[in-house]
Amino acid sequence: QVPPVESGGGLVQAGDSLTLSCTSSDPSFSSFAIGWFRQEPGKELDIVAVVTWDGGHQYYTESVKGRFALSRDNSNHTVLLRMNNLKSEDTAVYRCGLGFGWGEPWSTGDFFSWGQGTQVTVSS
Repeated sequence: QVPPVESGGGLVQAGDSLTLSCTSSDPSFSSFAIGWFRQEPGKELDIVAVVTWDGGHQYYTESVKGRFALSRDNSNHTVLLRMNNLKSEDTAVYRCGLGFGWGEPWSTGDFFSWGQGTQVTVSS
């Protein structure tokens, strides 16, 4: 598999918005669930949001519900994570992963190919 590539991170103020992008040239991209994860220094990788291969099912961790939104475009091999009303606790390296699954519960074990990540820093 071809690992995904993330982009779109940056330094913003609390309350601002960012859109992260996950792309992959893997020809099977449209077959995979795509997950967004985040990791703070010294901490474990946490699931943020997941979308199934067809976009039919989306999952969001409780702390981002109502603020983050996924959109998927299989024709362009892209999944976007729109992040609104960012908070300082959203600061982390955000990574996307290719995986398999049909719905909850999701875990990092469902994903097998990871990008290098993009840094999101929210100043309060």
